[in-house]
Amino acid sequence: MDYLPNDPMMLVSSVNMLLRDGEFDDLEGLCAYFDKDMEELKAALLENGFEYNEEQRQFRPV
Repeated sequence: MDYLPNDPMMLVSSVNMLLRDGEFDDLEGLCAYFDKDMEELKAALLENGFEYNEEQRQFRPV
């Protein structure tokens, strides 16, 4: 994957897939690779009903 999608549903799906499949150890590494601010990503997905669960390493519905 060369970029993260802008659509919130596609974004959450892509981020969760990349974390689940082990391409990245954590959200911080994923954000660094795609040159995204981690807090901005979390805030954008929270606005769309998803919050990050660090223990499960995935975004979950609120």
